[in-house]
Amino acid sequence: MRLSLCIILLFVAESLIAQRYKSEEGSITFFSDASIEDITATNTKAISIFDVSSGEVAFLVTINDFDFDKSLMKEHFNEKYMESDKYPKATFKGRIMDYDSKVKGDQEVTAKGELTIHGQTKSINVTGVISFNDNRITMDSSFMVELEDFNVKIPKLLWQNIAERVEVTIKFIY
Repeated sequence: MRLSLCIILLFVAESLIAQRYKSEEGSITFFSDASIEDITATNTKAISIFDVSSGEVAFLVTINDFDFDKSLMKEHFNEKYMESDKYPKATFKGRIMDYDSKVKGDQEVTAKGELTIHGQTKSINVTGVISFNDNRITMDSSFMVELEDFNVKIPKLLWQNIAERVEVTIKFIY
């Protein structure tokens, strides 16, 4: 009985110290500035976990959940470029640096970690803003992604339709 109680208390203490937060209110948007037509898509089903005590953060987004203005764009995005049947998810796993969870309001931070898109993983450093307010944490960032870095091919016939670099904007509320 005493051993069971000790184990339970250890698990409770560890979970209190860890300060892990989950967000299911995340959005990830990408914007492609191309000469013929700009393309924007948003995914509001992104999820994230953030450990305040260690700074570790992870994001997960399902590629099929991006919404476009035109259904044909979504079809081409999933079938021809992202091959979402083969590569259904994109992830980021890393650490948020240089923040103080006791400071209320906005803080400029850097996230360092591994971004995986289209089956390819690349180390990245991204700047953003983290805010601690009234039991809510928000993270915002905007950064550029080179499609070539993630082996996303643009057919030669469509080079004017799709930019080689896309702007990715994230927002998570924990």
